[in-house]
Amino acid sequence: MAQFDIYENNEPESRGTIPFLLDVQHDLHCNLTTRTVVPLVSIYSANDEIKKLCPVLDVMGTKVMMSTPEIAGYPVGELGLKVTSASNQRTEIINAIDFLLSGF
Repeated sequence: MAQFDIYENNEPESRGTIPFLLDVQHDLHCNLTTRTVVPLVSIYSANDEIKKLCPVLDVMGTKVMMSTPEIAGYPVGELGLKVTSASNQRTEIINAIDFLLSGF
């Protein structure tokens, strides 16, 4: 598990709207039983104001949006299959989390 890895959502009841989970936890904390994740949701709006808080990512050809306000701890054992990494979008991801926490 590495920071910015993207996993399939294994929960059948939410998989339709939240197909993936983005791991944003630093690797320094790899021994914890949970990972801090941001749900990646089907795009419902993508105006510039929303994009700062909820940037759009391309996951295996599917456009999804970070639902940054829903950041949460998630049990490691319940994460689905790793499908890719978003490490190339590190700046956008960190900026979205910073915007959520600091407001700028």
